[in-house]
Amino acid sequence: MNNDIVQGKWKQVSGTLKANWGKLTDDDLLEIDGNLEKFQGKMQEKYGMAKDEAKKEFEKSNL
Repeated sequence: MNNDIVQGKWKQVSGTLKANWGKLTDDDLLEIDGNLEKFQGKMQEKYGMAKDEAKKEFEKSNL
């Protein structure tokens, strides 16, 4: 999904992300605020994923 689309639908997307990855807190989602790079950083921090892997997981989430 395109980063611009994610930012436009962030409230909808953030609920799905939290459901898929329970280690992401509300504060994390507020910090990410639709930014794919910040999402990748949080996934690296919380789950130990590589940046590419985090991007693939985001894309697989069918948002």
